[in-house]
Amino acid sequence: MKRLESLTEEELVISLRSNSQDAFKQLFDQYSQKLFHFSRSYLKSDFESEEIVQEVFIKIWENRGNLKSDKSFKSYLFTIAFNAIKKHFNKKMREEKYKHDLFEWLILSSPDLETRDEFEKLIEKLDHLIDQFPPKRKIIFLRRKKEGKSINEIALEMGISSKTVKNQITAGMNALKKSFTEEDFSTVLFYFLFIS
Repeated sequence: MKRLESLTEEELVISLRSNSQDAFKQLFDQYSQKLFHFSRSYLKSDFESEEIVQEVFIKIWENRGNLKSDKSFKSYLFTIAFNAIKKHFNKKMREEKYKHDLFEWLILSSPDLETRDEFEKLIEKLDHLIDQFPPKRKIIFLRRKKEGKSINEIALEMGISSKTVKNQITAGMNALKKSFTEEDFSTVLFYFLFIS
């Protein structure tokens, strides 16, 4: 039997289709750095690029049974990576638009909020408070409030009831409202961001 290192890409893919973890590792070793540099050229972030590499190889492992050994594995790999990068950019654009729209609205509504720096500080504080939520609540809250997903979508994705999702959102909103009141943050900001 051939040594793994001497197998062709096609042979490695065939082995991977048969659940070979060694073939998976060999393909990972062969392409992970290339994928990292490819992602880094777009994202300009080591952390985000590493996340893309992980996401790509998780998809490869999950779909290993459907891999085509007669097609270019490299092309398939980089297509997945490119789609993941596009998805990442789209998400960032949605978040930036959400922040930009909020900032514009607040400038008109709150005379005391004079600069974008002040706005960014409020957003940072908000993110910090959400980071302190219990893990499940944090995931639910961000999917609802930042990604704009419906309660039913979140319930389906997480395998929980819609009632549980609603309860977690309410608990999160109550915790934030309490913090905002205590720290004298803008009530206007809070309600704009978190009123359903």
